[in-house]
Amino acid sequence: MRVSRFAAALVVAFLASMCVPPSVLSQASETTRADAKVWENYDFVPGNKVIFYTDFSDDRVGNFARGLKYRTGPAEVVERDGVKMLRATARSEFLIPVGKKLPERFTLEIDVIVPGTLANEAVSFEGGPEMDRGDASANISWNPIGAFYLGSGGDMANSPVKIPEEMQPGLVGKVAHLRVLMDSAYFKMFVNERRIYNRPELKFKRDSVIRVAVDAREENESPLYIVSIRVAESETSVLYDALAAKGRWATHGILFATGKADIQPESRSVLKEIAATLKQHSDLKILIEGHTDNVGAPAANLALSDARAAAVKSALVTNYAADGGRITTKGLGDTTPAVANATAAGRAQNRRVEVVKQ
Repeated sequence: MRVSRFAAALVVAFLASMCVPPSVLSQASETTRADAKVWENYDFVPGNKVIFYTDFSDDRVGNFARGLKYRTGPAEVVERDGVKMLRATARSEFLIPVGKKLPERFTLEIDVIVPGTLANEAVSFEGGPEMDRGDASANISWNPIGAFYLGSGGDMANSPVKIPEEMQPGLVGKVAHLRVLMDSAYFKMFVNERRIYNRPELKFKRDSVIRVAVDAREENESPLYIVSIRVAESETSVLYDALAAKGRWATHGILFATGKADIQPESRSVLKEIAATLKQHSDLKILIEGHTDNVGAPAANLALSDARAAAVKSALVTNYAADGGRITTKGLGDTTPAVANATAAGRAQNRRVEVVKQ
């Protein structure tokens, strides 16, 4: 089995006690207060303007993903448990085309399934088409045991962090959610509910593409799967400023279980912001709108969006002590798309919650 010198050095660094202190982890639920502590440092808010998205639903099985730019390695779209994914059976590289230079404030989200036998850099990414790892460009690498970055002052002595051992089983053979938030030089990275990086100074090259490398083990029949990729620009206005200026604020940071109105715990940051805004402005009244894409029957989408809007109000009142008398809800289904539903990126943009000033 091939192991790079970076992965070997990473293991050594971990053994040198460069680790994140472990904490008690549990299946977090937005409606379960006992589990909320797990998510207390989770402050990731996805960008509101999608500049790239794929869940491979528009791709043909057996082909490479047409939204990405192929570089090297055996990678193709497959169907796994009824869901299309990009499968790599050995080291592969591709580019995420974002169409223009990355903005100063953006988020990158990658959902990935890694095999248990993987002992190398599972996923790594860097701005620009070629590996740089220089003073002005950090290449960030992750696998289920930890992460490190090279470049922008990072090396194997000062950049590695370790994923707590009790968290690692949940990152093997299951969907792991990698979330990156860049705000100028400020860098935060999250894996599922855990924030693993919070660095005020890191240089991530702003380019029109992001280079991604994934590693797998063909000889052990241990493929790696990319489930989805999302890159979005983050708006600069806070909730109240947006309501004052535009009368409404759209968010993709309130997440639900597929086809249900169950709010996912990752929504905590956005819900806290809405509740805090209501408390700071006692005269503010809001309408919570639920919106869906056009997949499925219109009547079912309307009912689902209505239930989701009601769930948001319930969470605000129950978990964040918001005044329910100042909150109304409405589901609009797929009747008011923000953009066309013709692509996966468009459908992702349309699955949203909007807060409207009343």
